[in-house]
Amino acid sequence: MNILDKINEEQLKSDVTPFNVGDTVKVHCRVIEGGKERVQIYQGIVIARRGSSVNEAFTVRKISYGEGVERSFPVHTPKIAKVEIVNRGKVRRAKLHYLRDRVGKSAVTVKSARKTG
Repeated sequence: MNILDKINEEQLKSDVTPFNVGDTVKVHCRVIEGGKERVQIYQGIVIARRGSSVNEAFTVRKISYGEGVERSFPVHTPKIAKVEIVNRGKVRRAKLHYLRDRVGKSAVTVKSARKTG
């Protein structure tokens, strides 16, 4: 095994929550202010996933006070405490950039995935 592969493998998180594009998620971010550390929750729709291994990242979009806000998170960063899935979405695209052009409720909703079983 290559030395770079070993280093990358050590950086991977083992407890990554499996989620897909279209899911509504709560991302629990660790924020350091002054000397204190707290957890801040960022909730929105996953509109994109890209990269692989250590370089994997995802983008979450939400509407805040009528303005669209997007934030990208690396999957394997220690700054993320956990990713909690609020609602599974059923989409037919790998990237949901078309949500940027929408206004109102249609900008933050995608079809809900049916539960099997």
